[in-house]
Parts: sequence; C-alpha cells; structure tokens
Amino acid sequence: MTDRVHFHPDLIFTVGTQIVSLVDVLGSAGLALHPRGTVGVVVKSPTDHEHSYRVRFPDGFEAALKRGEVTMLARFQEGEIGDSARAVALTDLYERVIYRCVIGSQAYGLADAASDVDRRGVYLPSADLHWSLYGVPEQLENDATQEAYWELQKFLVLALKANPNVLECLYTPLVEKATPLAEELLAMKSIFLSRLVYQTYNGYVMSQSKKMQADIRNHGQVNWKHVMHLIRLLLSGIGVLRDGCVPVQVDGCRDRLLAIRRGEVPWDDVEKWRLSLHQEFNAAFETTKLPERPDYERANAFLIRARRLALSEDLP
Repeated sequence: MTDRVHFHPDLIFTVGTQIVSLVDVLGSAGLALHPRGTVGVVVKSPTDHEHSYRVRFPDGFEAALKRGEVTMLARFQEGEIGDSARAVALTDLYERVIYRCVIGSQAYGLADAASDVDRRGVYLPSADLHWSLYGVPEQLENDATQEAYWELQKFLVLALKANPNVLECLYTPLVEKATPLAEELLAMKSIFLSRLVYQTYNGYVMSQSKKMQADIRNHGQVNWKHVMHLIRLLLSGIGVLRDGCVPVQVDGCRDRLLAIRRGEVPWDDVEKWRLSLHQEFNAAFETTKLPERPDYERANAFLIRARRLALSEDLP
C-alpha cells in the first residue's frame, strides 16, 4: 500500500511549488514557447480556482495558467504508481472478502425500524495485486449498502491498537461469512485485548463527549443518541477490562439505554450513571488481568501465513 502524493481537488498550490503545464504555453504572438509537459514554478498563487497562477519557466518567461492547466510535478511523476483505485478497477475486491459481520445497533440489540444494517469485515487481496505497482486500498467502502471492509493488515493493526469498532467485529454474534482463514482469526481474537483498551476507549468516550457539547452549542440540547453511545462505550470498556472479552450485546442495560435514546431519562440521572461508570472503568483498569500489550508476534505470524495463502487463486 504505497503512500501517494498528498493531493486534493481543492488544493491551491503555494508559491515555490514545482508544476507541469498540461497545455502548450503561448507567447505574446500566439506561438508555443513551451510545449505541454514543461516544468515551471509557481511565483504567485490565486486565492481561488477562478483566477490564474503566475508560473515562471526555466528561461525566465512567466505565464498565467488556470488550475486545470497545471499539476504538481510530484503527482505528474507518480502517474499510476500506488493508485489503488486502479487496483479496484482491475478486479472485484469484494470477491476477496474473507469475513463479513454486522456491528452497530443491530449487534448491540438496540436497533429499531429506522436502524441501518452496518456490515464490516476483512478482505485479503491476491498476492499479485498486492505486490503490483498499484497496491490495494486499505479499506473498501460502499455507502449505499452500509458496507466497509478493511484490508487484512490494516484490520490487524487497528485491532492491535484496540480500536473499539474493529474489536466489535471480532466479537459480534452476527457473523454472515467467515472463510477458514477468518475462522482462524476469530479463534485467536483474545490476543488483541490488552490494557491499551483503557486509553483507546477513553479517547472514544471523549470524542462522544465533544459531540454532546457540539449538540448543546449548536442546537441548545443534547443528541440523546450520542449520549446513549457514550454510556454504551463505557459499559463495553468496563466489560473488556474486567472480563477479558468485548461485550457487544448490551443485554441487561438495553431498556435503560433505549430510554436514554428516547430522551426519557432526566439529564441529572444520566450524568450520575455516567460518572459512576467512569469510576467503574478506572477501577477495572486497576484490577484488569489483561496484558500490557497485545500479542504482536502471533498477529504477525498470522499475517505472514495469510500472505502466503494469497498466492493461491482460491480464497483461503
């Protein structure tokens, strides 16, 4: 997965950026002084894409060129190297999905008639495509179907970092597809649990808190769905640290969480529960039997084995 040159369609090239002309550069007499593909440097940048850049060429000649008439030299040189979009075009990577599951409200037991079905999982690209100049995307996404699949290495790295969404993929009871290789991954899911859960889940709780504050600031009230998920995250974090597994289904807390989402629980009562859960979370961290770090060696050995299996045309 080659890192490509940072580029955004709305990017305005700064002074000093080396560019390549995508058109012939004409002189005052209408003659081409520099052919398409000539390298120049930006000496004056516009404030928007409606105006032109001032570009100086090696002979000192300067010309005004629009955004669509120039591109970054580094991007021009790069061409299709590392362009994972080309890899997607070359093959149907969705056929390389080894694991598909359902997470989110459906898996938590908090779904209602309006809830989406969020599918997540893992795909293993063929060795040829993975080794190619184009590389493969770290994630496949289909917004229309609410699906997203991580490339295996990316998934393992996120799991080792105790990403809550990825850990839920490993522990959700709603599994729709698992090849033999994916079954091996599920069988070793406990190796990804470590005391890192405390820091990671705390970060996610803080993120939910920021959403709540933004709701209050922008709308004068909280979004009760955000509040519910903050509480659910705390419950999940406590469960991981205390029991050594990720409790995806909310079970006994379901009715209480749904009442929060409907806005039926007074804010003071929610805050009291939240603060109590924070104390439990901290206490669980102090007494957890989880290791300091996940088992990087086993995860690495699994990845290498998977890469070797990807040499075959058959999906392992």
